[in-house]
Amino acid sequence: MAKRVLVVDDDPAQRRILEETIKRMGFETKTLISGESAIEMLEGPDRSTISLVLLDLVMPGIDGMGVLDRLIGKAGLPPIIVQTAHGSIDTAINAMRAGAVDFVVKPASPERLEVSIRSALKIEALAGEITRIKKRQEGTLTFSDLIIREETMERVIALGRRAASSNIPVLIEGESGVGKELIARAIQGESERAGCPFITVNCGAIPENLVESILFGHEKGSFTGATDKRIGKFQEADGGTLFLDEVGELPLDAQVKLLRALQEGEIDPVGSKKPVKVNFRLISATNRDMIQLVKDGKFREDLYYRLNVFPIWVPPLKERLGDVADLAAHFLARFAAEEGKRITGITPQARQLLEAYAWPGNVRQLENAVFRAVVLADGSELTVNEFPQIAAHVEGFETTIPAAPAAALRMASFTGPALLGAEDRIPTTIEVRPTDGPAALGIPAVTSDGDIRPLDEIEADMIRLALGRYRGHMTEVAKRLKIGRSTLYRKMQEYGLEQRAG
Repeated sequence: MAKRVLVVDDDPAQRRILEETIKRMGFETKTLISGESAIEMLEGPDRSTISLVLLDLVMPGIDGMGVLDRLIGKAGLPPIIVQTAHGSIDTAINAMRAGAVDFVVKPASPERLEVSIRSALKIEALAGEITRIKKRQEGTLTFSDLIIREETMERVIALGRRAASSNIPVLIEGESGVGKELIARAIQGESERAGCPFITVNCGAIPENLVESILFGHEKGSFTGATDKRIGKFQEADGGTLFLDEVGELPLDAQVKLLRALQEGEIDPVGSKKPVKVNFRLISATNRDMIQLVKDGKFREDLYYRLNVFPIWVPPLKERLGDVADLAAHFLARFAAEEGKRITGITPQARQLLEAYAWPGNVRQLENAVFRAVVLADGSELTVNEFPQIAAHVEGFETTIPAAPAAALRMASFTGPALLGAEDRIPTTIEVRPTDGPAALGIPAVTSDGDIRPLDEIEADMIRLALGRYRGHMTEVAKRLKIGRSTLYRKMQEYGLEQRAG
């Protein structure tokens, strides 16, 4: 889904020009004719559909400064760029002091306008990511902070907010990588336990012999190696939330203790003489078919019904492809900042590619794909070429890979010590003849048919080249190749390059 820019201007001709210009940049537009209508929209439920506001400062009624005075400081407000005439630069500066992120002078060129819009959106995305990271660490992340636009997620949000209003056990189900932990964090962030500990346990990653110790803790000396007392995850979550990821992987012995903790609100640390009271909110998650695990005897039926009091199913990314573009932009802002790259966005064709792919690995796969694309990118935007693995699975999209130049091997006779299998085959130069420009030197990596050469052939050529370059002086050859003399002799024997006696 393309980002939407709200254009607020009382001049109809100017509105039409701006609308067409912004559409050519790949954005959607919404136009309004007055400051009053802008305030009404940005204070209403449709505010979340607006990514940026282009606001004229001079309008009848409530002008641009009036809009800023009314709106700036309110949560969830999109970035605002103001438009001003040549004679009102001072007014534009005052507008930026009031909270606008940038200003453009009428009539603004399309290039200047695009730079301003994309820079504002990039800064906003990065600021939003910083806010999310901070809220996640503080335990105050809410559903409003999640990047969700698709209607298929509305039920998830509605159920999550209902769950947040009580202390009911929640079981979040869905494929791996759909974002079950973020849903759990948002439930806590909107509950009375916001800001309290949020303890995550990946049940599938705990060694079976340490499950009880890690979850419930142990006393000093309770078993071999227990040199100190350890507080378990349940006690760490006291007053807050315990998130058991992949709960279906818990061994049966630990399931019995978990059931007691849920029923009685107390745990039994290993080696402890008395139970310990704990006050925690339990949220579990799984990508397994829990009913089948119960039928197979791998999960206790009574525990399943204790966990599955309030189930929430998170749909896979392929069922909410409308979220892909916003998620990709979110990951792009983060990774571009981490990698120190000036990447302003994703081309429309690349966005179409991402929205056409099925994403079997869900959001986690998309995150990794964008990370790889940012590392590969040399330009200011991510293109289809930065997503070769995705394009290979989507019909109608191809990546452009520079063709390897045709290489011809030029041979010369070696006048040094004779080598078996090497007569007249020692390459002194390797010519690469491009279609234009001078020849370059190097060992060919491809055959005349364009296929990749085997590594042993390339290695043999390197040894031949070194033997010819250093006149058969084995110590020098081994030193330059950074291998031992014994390794050099062994490889020469393998490739039929033994030195002749005499």
